[in-house]
Amino acid sequence: MQIHKAGQDPDKSLASDTATLSAKFQISIPKAVRRGKGWRAGQVFAFIPKGEGVLLVPVPEVSALGGLARGARRTGYRDRNDRV
Repeated sequence: MQIHKAGQDPDKSLASDTATLSAKFQISIPKAVRRGKGWRAGQVFAFIPKGEGVLLVPVPEVSALGGLARGARRTGYRDRNDRV
């Protein structure tokens, strides 16, 4: 695994650090990116294809989703059958 630093400025390195895909198809996320995003070992991520690249998005823990739908109506909502 080879990590390439683009510069000393932490903000620049977040956007321009690169990594090489290993023979086992693994990539190490550069430390500046991990620290900048607050990512930790064991965290689950989703890979979302986007054009020629892939978005790496952390999957939220169930406990972090509490209150997400606060105020949503439990009845009277539109579903697929109501669509025109």
